[in-house]
Amino acid sequence: MTLDSTKTAVLTLDLQNGIFGFLPDSLQITSKAGQAVEFARSAGMQVIHVGLGFSPGHPEISDLKNNFHRVKENDLFVKGTQSAQFHESVYRPGDLVVYKQRVGAFSDNELHLILRARKIEHLVLMGIATSGIVLSTLRRAFDLDYTCTVLKDACYDDDAEVHKVLTEKVFTRQGTVITVDEFIAQQEL
Repeated sequence: MTLDSTKTAVLTLDLQNGIFGFLPDSLQITSKAGQAVEFARSAGMQVIHVGLGFSPGHPEISDLKNNFHRVKENDLFVKGTQSAQFHESVYRPGDLVVYKQRVGAFSDNELHLILRARKIEHLVLMGIATSGIVLSTLRRAFDLDYTCTVLKDACYDDDAEVHKVLTEKVFTRQGTVITVDEFIAQQEL
């Protein structure tokens, strides 16, 4: 399927230095993610990086023990710090960045507004973790009537079986699941 580049956005999801610190094996996807982003740029597609970003002191995180508590305890993902920066394989100065404070890319931020303002209809998703932000974002995007493509070899989950089940059985119900090479080949037809 050839995509209209003016109506397509490629979203990198949590491809941040701090995430790679938690999951060093996830660095294996940076080459494919970088390849997809560079192709998207050359094709005129909008590239948007979505990731964790908190204010100093993490006022957006409660004191309750939850998954975000260790982020607050370790002073991670404060906007402008090393842990909140997007990996050099995908990020270029001037790229559009949208911060979130919870799991999904649409969590209490301006992402949907930006996409609608730019008349985006199709989202291409990649990121860490397949069972976290990719799953949450795909489900919400589907509910918001976006057409979605997931680049399975530019996604990572620390549970390989979960990644496989999601990309082969679950995601296919809300979008197209392909590899980065397939994505590029389809656009070059």
